[in-house]
Amino acid sequence: MSKKILVCLAEGFEEIEAVTIIDVLRRAEFSVTTAGVSGKMIAGAHGICVEADIELSKYKDMPDAIVLPGGMPGSQNLADSPLVADIVKKVHAQKKIVGAICAAPGLVLGKHGILEGKRGTCYPGFEQYFPSSAKFSSDRVVVDGNVITSRGPGSALEFVLELVSQLADKKKSADLREGMLVR
Repeated sequence: MSKKILVCLAEGFEEIEAVTIIDVLRRAEFSVTTAGVSGKMIAGAHGICVEADIELSKYKDMPDAIVLPGGMPGSQNLADSPLVADIVKKVHAQKKIVGAICAAPGLVLGKHGILEGKRGTCYPGFEQYFPSSAKFSSDRVVVDGNVITSRGPGSALEFVLELVSQLADKKKSADLREGMLVR
């Protein structure tokens, strides 16, 4: 059975990150649901509007992974959503994959206790939101248990290929890398 992945989109999300993540996860043949925090039509940080599959308030499954694109004010909007906080905490408690990129690791995962005692990375400057028990890394992608974090738009492909590796296997990730001509 295909793994279920939830990608949360909030007003002001980083378009490169969101679309790259959604595209590659679907190429990997996962069941990807995009959920809008404030409705189905969500505007990105650079004015690109995306229609989510569902409003987050109507999402009732327990995904195998939740992925949070960054961007501003998208990451802050994710962090301020009680629905996002609830599902992130539930996914993490079940040791399922929690992925966040750009400002989302600091603003969302930091705020909601997901980075306690973990290594992680984020967009420069947002490490100030990491809890004191977290260890910041400047690596482009960091995996610590079930938490996967990444730096920003330029590392989106590396991030999602690592998600594929963790959710499926290294061969599927390598096949996608080769098929997309990623070095």
